[in-house]
Amino acid sequence: MKSIIISGTGSFVPNNVVDNGQFAKADFRNIDGTEIPNDNAVIIRKFKEITGIEERRYADSTMQASDLATVAARKAIDDAGIDPETIDGIILAHNFGNIPYGQVQTDILPSLASRVKHDLGIRNPDCFAFDILFGCPGWIQGVIIARQYILAGDGKRFLVIGAETLSRVVDPFDRDSMIFADGAAAAIVEESDISDCGILSVASRSYTEKEAYYLRYSESNNKEHTPGLRYIKMDGRKIYEFALTNVPAAMAHCLEKSHLAIENVKKVFIHQANEKMDEAIIHRFYDLFEQKAPENVMPMSIHKYGNSSVATVPTLLDEVLHSKKEGHVLEPGDVILMASVGAGMNVNAITYRMPPKR
Repeated sequence: MKSIIISGTGSFVPNNVVDNGQFAKADFRNIDGTEIPNDNAVIIRKFKEITGIEERRYADSTMQASDLATVAARKAIDDAGIDPETIDGIILAHNFGNIPYGQVQTDILPSLASRVKHDLGIRNPDCFAFDILFGCPGWIQGVIIARQYILAGDGKRFLVIGAETLSRVVDPFDRDSMIFADGAAAAIVEESDISDCGILSVASRSYTEKEAYYLRYSESNNKEHTPGLRYIKMDGRKIYEFALTNVPAAMAHCLEKSHLAIENVKKVFIHQANEKMDEAIIHRFYDLFEQKAPENVMPMSIHKYGNSSVATVPTLLDEVLHSKKEGHVLEPGDVILMASVGAGMNVNAITYRMPPKR
């Protein structure tokens, strides 16, 4: 079997910090348009207690999702030390395409992956470029797709990116808008001659019955605000309950496919959607193996970065790999799990063993 490793990573976290206090004067409403009885100070306090989010980052008005992606991609290419002309394919995960600041119309023509290839100056026509829509698990799914290409012998090196500007699709009258953020991260996924490392197993699942519309596009909570326009909406409680059942199960299935014991897992990287939800997921996962979750097994970034959808897992991985996350270190041979959940509803996971250092 070929080893398939992540040879380089890069991320771009926007500089514009939006802390919770900036929502103090927001006109939050219920989904039916009625006023919320609690004042915003109470709403914000409860929000932080549940999600753990203290602040989030929004992209500069001059940048779009593909611009964020290009910055992250350049960092990943430099980190891997490769010639970009040797990349066999670019896979870019997002949900809403490019949305110019102050506008509402999404732009995915050409695809964001094609724009990134253009911006990187890659001229090789054999380097194909395409986008994928898989909700928040999109970047992990992109890595899984790259793996399949390599195993099939249809390429040896891929650039996988997750990029999003969720701040431009949020309803200002919806308190859930405080969850979302902007960001991008990328990785070089490639074939390696080093044995017994890299991607060991994968799992992908889609639940599309009643769960299909837990995350969706819908009208504003303020029925008089820009009639006809739609914004990202979610059923938070239903998503929480769904994730608590299905994410640990997918993670367990993925780990079992690797034929490794849970004791081998050094770190678990979970999509940064909600602090309490992620903590519940990690405990439920270890419960499936009748184990107690080790302390410090799960890096977190949601407190400062919010939920940047497809960018959360690769951003977190990039920071740990580059010693930017205090208390979290990975060494050659360490086994990690990466897992995510999001619109679809989709769930996926990867078991990965760290390769030797270059």
